Amino acid sequence: MGLFTKKKKTFVEEVKKPWYREWSEALIVAVVLALIIRTFLFQAFKIPSGSMLDTLLIGDHLLVNKFIYGTQIPFTDQTYLKIRDPERGDVIVFEFPDDEGKSFFQRRDFIKRVIGTPGDLIEIKAKKVYVNGKPYSIPQQVHKDAQVVPEVAGPRDFAGPIKVPQDSYFVMGDNRDYSFDSRFWGFVHKSKIKGLAFIKYWSWDAKADLLEKVRWNRIGRTIN
Repeated sequence: MGLFTKKKKTFVEEVKKPWYREWSEALIVAVVLALIIRTFLFQAFKIPSGSMLDTLLIGDHLLVNKFIYGTQIPFTDQTYLKIRDPERGDVIVFEFPDDEGKSFFQRRDFIKRVIGTPGDLIEIKAKKVYVNGKPYSIPQQVHKDAQVVPEVAGPRDFAGPIKVPQDSYFVMGDNRDYSFDSRFWGFVHKSKIKGLAFIKYWSWDAKADLLEKVRWNRIGRTIN
């Protein structure tokens, strides 16, 4: 026997994973986390129309708080861990009620402001909104059409009085003369509400010149 002997290995060498396995595992974890965040916490939305001008512009990208009104279990109408109910003045994202029964890919998301909560009496007279018999106006509302549309021509400038049903909400766009909202199609049931819009994280003006497309002054601004 020599003076020196080889030491026996007392550990198991770690077998290095192939690069594609490491990448695939990391990707799966990232996708699962993204789905959890999107389903229960926050979701991103883009503004496609001008119904919320000038509060929200076409091309604004928003984050929506999905847990403040209660975490909704997918494929059910059940919500849990609710912090509070929607309040008058909240800007909410919801599934368009008239899309009920359509396939998942045909359903549309709308964004409007809560005007009437359950039990409220809503009336609109010559563009002016009344809640429970009292005038209700907010700084964000705008009227871009000076004409007053007669009641017989449609509900835009004259509607109600109508009582908001239980578990439902009456919503309107801030751009009052050019918003397709509860005046035309009715109420939003609480089960259709996806969350509270609370911050603009990006804003892109597709019609502007190249150097002016990003609206830097809107990024990171909260939604009131």
